[in-house]
Order: sequence, then structure tokens, then C-alpha cells
Amino acid sequence: MDEEQLARIAGLPKTELHLHFEGAAPPAFIRGLAAEKQVDLSRIFNEDGSYAYRDFTHFLSVYEAATGVLKTPEDFARLCRAVLEESAANGVVYSETFLSPDFCGGGDVSAWRDYLHAIREAAEAAERDLGVTLRGIVTCIRHFGPDKARAAALCAAETADDWLVGFGMAGDENRGRQRDFAYSFDMAREAGLQLTSHAGEWRGPSEVREAVEDLRVTRIGHGVRAIEDPATVEMLAERGVTLEVCPGSNVVLGVYPALADHPIDRLRRAGVKVTVSTDDPPFFHTTMRREYTGLAQRFGWDEEVFAEINNTAMDAAFCDAATRAAVKKRLEPS
Repeated sequence: MDEEQLARIAGLPKTELHLHFEGAAPPAFIRGLAAEKQVDLSRIFNEDGSYAYRDFTHFLSVYEAATGVLKTPEDFARLCRAVLEESAANGVVYSETFLSPDFCGGGDVSAWRDYLHAIREAAEAAERDLGVTLRGIVTCIRHFGPDKARAAALCAAETADDWLVGFGMAGDENRGRQRDFAYSFDMAREAGLQLTSHAGEWRGPSEVREAVEDLRVTRIGHGVRAIEDPATVEMLAERGVTLEVCPGSNVVLGVYPALADHPIDRLRRAGVKVTVSTDDPPFFHTTMRREYTGLAQRFGWDEEVFAEINNTAMDAAFCDAATRAAVKKRLEPS
């Protein structure tokens, strides 16, 4: 694939369904906020200013340390602007982001409303200024346990509307079982929210199956290790479950040694609905432009394939029909 075609692919309008809000915080933004608050976070940065961590468990602790300087609704509004500026610079026209009430008010519904209001106002301003449409998905944190998850689900249920559109679970996949969180997912479903859960990143295909069967999700965060079991791949394809795939993240964290080993292309060819996202982009030294060009170079994906990927993402998006239709128009070739 020549440089001209790669440049066209990098410049395509894009959709992103798997973006952790705090995890998308540019390091410079967190360093600046820490300086304002006189908090020493030097231990979480490399000499070049990037986030420093050793492995997935350490990544979670660095993530939570960085998040620790985000204290007020105004802090989160400023973060929203910074995140969406990065999205716009990478051609993203629609994004869904994971928001945790645990980090926004400690799981208290009243406090959560204040944080959510500030984030939403900033998102609406950014949509006018930058052309990026954002929607929110409340996530419980798996390693915080089922009780905390119920508080997060209550926050989600109490604020579900046309902007806060989904509920999911993130965190350490090696803690507990998907079914431990069924109560929270049932609560969110009854409130009209659509559902996703991280699965099949660190644990194998059985974890993916459990998320689909026990939590009744329509999307899976990552889900890539389903490739290890043909029956699970067939189940995903037959049920139309969409995978929120984050290739760069999987490689950096060592789920796969290199992009050439990543199963996204095999999953797609097997009929599984796959999408492309960055996960926690500054932590994993990636952007949506970089994800697209990497996939084009490694698997020969051209503009037609990326159009399919974006269409799949919008069909799986948790937004309302009017928003979906408007975004799809923006994705059409000019």
C-alpha cells in the first residue's frame, strides 16, 4: 500500500466505541492539573513525559493515580475538552466514552449528576466547535467489587437519557466472574440502557461467552481471545455481538506480541462484527489515525473495509436513531 493511500486512510472520518474517559487524558493535561493542585505525580511519568507503567496491574494503579487529580466537575469538563480535541485531530466524528461514578462523586447519585452535567455541557460545546459527537456509557469497576457496581448502576439508571446511553464494566478481568455483576446489569437494562462488558482480553473464550449469556450484553470490550475457540467465534457471529477491538492496546499490554499476531482480521473474516478503538490512547502510544494505518499496512485493509468497520460501529452504537443517521451521513464518501 503506497503512502498516498495510507494518507487517505489516515484522513478518513472515524467512529470509536471503546474509549476510557480518564484513560484518554493527555499526559500534559494531567501534569498541568497536578501542578495547579500542587500534587506530585512525577512517579507516574517517564522522562519524555509519557505515562510510565510495567504491566497491566501497574497500569491500573498509574491510571487511578492520574485520575486522582480530577476532583471537581470543572476538572472533568476541562478533561472532556482536551479528550475531544485529540479525537477531532484524528478525524473522529462519533465517540462513546466510559465514565465511572466511582471517579465522579464516589458513586453518590447527587454528586454524579453534577459531574455528568459538567461533562455533557463540555461535550455539547465541543460538538459545536469541533464536530465530534460524544455519548456516555457508565462503567462499574470490576476490581472494586459487586457492591460498588450496584452504586454505579444506580447512578446510571437515575441519569439514563439520550446522552447517557449505556452501562458496562471495566477493570481487572482476573477478579471475580461476569455473573457476579448480573444484578447491576439487570438494573441498567431495566432503565433502558444498552450493555457492554470487558471480556476476553486477559481471560479466554469462556469469559466472552459468560458476558454474553449471563449479562446479556450486545457488545464486548476487546473479546479478542474468542478466537481461541471456534464455537465461541460462531456464537458471536450468529448472535451479532459486536467486538470493541483495540489492537494497539492489546499489543502494548502484551496480549499479542505484535500486530501481525492480532486476530482482528481473522475474526472479521469469520463473520464477527468488529470495530476499531484506542482504549486508553496516551497510555498505549496510539491514536485512531495510527490504528487505521497500522491495520492498513498489516492486513491490507482499504477504504472499503474501513467503511464497513465504521458502518458496523454505527449500527452497534448506543445512540438514538436520529444521531445514528446524522453520523452515517458524515461517514459517506464526499
